[in-house]
Amino acid sequence: MPMNRSPEFARDAARLEQQWGIVMPFAMDWMPPDLAMDAQPPLVSTPNAGIPAFFTQLVDPEVVRILQAPNKGAEILGEQKKGTWVDQTIFIPVVENTGEVSTYGDFNTLGRSDVNEEWEQRQSYLFQTIIEYGDLEVERAGAAKLELVSEKQQSAAKTLDKFLDLTYHFGISGFNNFGLINDPSLSTPLQPVTKSKGGLKWVVSGAINASAEEIYADFQTLFTQLATVSNGYITAESPMTLVYPNQVASALTATNLYGITIRAYIKESFPNVEYVSDPRYNAVSGNTVQLIAKEFDGKKTGYCAFNEKSRDHALVRSLSSYAQKKTAGTWGAIIRYPLAISSMFGV
Repeated sequence: MPMNRSPEFARDAARLEQQWGIVMPFAMDWMPPDLAMDAQPPLVSTPNAGIPAFFTQLVDPEVVRILQAPNKGAEILGEQKKGTWVDQTIFIPVVENTGEVSTYGDFNTLGRSDVNEEWEQRQSYLFQTIIEYGDLEVERAGAAKLELVSEKQQSAAKTLDKFLDLTYHFGISGFNNFGLINDPSLSTPLQPVTKSKGGLKWVVSGAINASAEEIYADFQTLFTQLATVSNGYITAESPMTLVYPNQVASALTATNLYGITIRAYIKESFPNVEYVSDPRYNAVSGNTVQLIAKEFDGKKTGYCAFNEKSRDHALVRSLSSYAQKKTAGTWGAIIRYPLAISSMFGV
C-alpha cells in the first residue's frame, strides 16, 4: 500500500537521490501517475522581479550647494580688524587745522595756528549662531557619505559672514553703527536725469530704459558733486569705484549711434574707474548708485571693520549630542571722508 507523502518530503527525497544517491522508499508513491517527472514544482517563496531596488541606486558624492547673494561690502571699501570682541566703542580722531596770519612786525604777536580735534565714535555689535548635531544624526549622514559636522561648520561661517556684510551696508539699527548706504554723514542722494523713454530708471522690466548719453549724464552728475565738495582734491584722474545693483548692470552695455558703450564713454574721461555690482544696492523703493573716490588727500576714504571674524566657543557635549556657539563682531562701515562718496537714488 503506498504511503501518503507530502510535497516537501518528495522534493527532499529527489534531492537526496540526485546529489547523494540515497533512495528513499515510497518517495514517489504519493505522486499522481499522470504527472510528468520533469514538471516545475510550485514556488514556496513569493515571486519577485529581482534584487531590492536600493542596491542599484547611487548617491553622488559631489554636493550641490544653494548659493546666496555674494558679499560685496569688503570688496568695495576693503576690510580691517579693529580691536577685539571685548571693545565696545571705537574713537576715531578727527583733526582740523586752523589758523590766521597777521602783518609782520618785530614786536607784533598777532597771528595764530592751532588744531581742532573731534572724536567720532562707533559702537561694536556682537552676534552669534549655534550649531547642534546628534550622534545618530551624524552616523546616518555618514552612511550617505555626507560630512554633516563639516557642513554645519561651513553653514555657521557663512551665516556670520553674510550678516557681517549686511552691517557693512546698513549698520545696526539703534547703535552708533552705520553702513555704506545709510551713514548719516553722507551727502544727500542726487536724482537721475529724466529719461527720454520716461521716468528716471536705467532699466525697466528687464529692458534698458536709458540711452548711453543719459547714463553718462548721471555719472557726470555724481562726479560733479565729488569735485565740488572736495574743492579739487578729487579729479577725473582719481581712482574711483562705481557701485550699482546687479539689476541695472545691463544698462552699462548701452551704446550710442556709433556703437560706443557707456563704459567706453566713461573710460575716455575718467580712466581710473572700477565697477562693482552689488545686489544690496537694490531696494523696493528704488536702486542706489554710488561713485566712491578710493582716497582723499592720500588717505583711504573708509573701510569696513570687524572686531571678531569668527570666535569658536567650547564644544558642549550632552548625553548623545553636541552644541557649539560661534560669535562675530562688527563696527559697520567706517567712512572717514563722507564727502568722497556721491550717491544717486532711483536709477
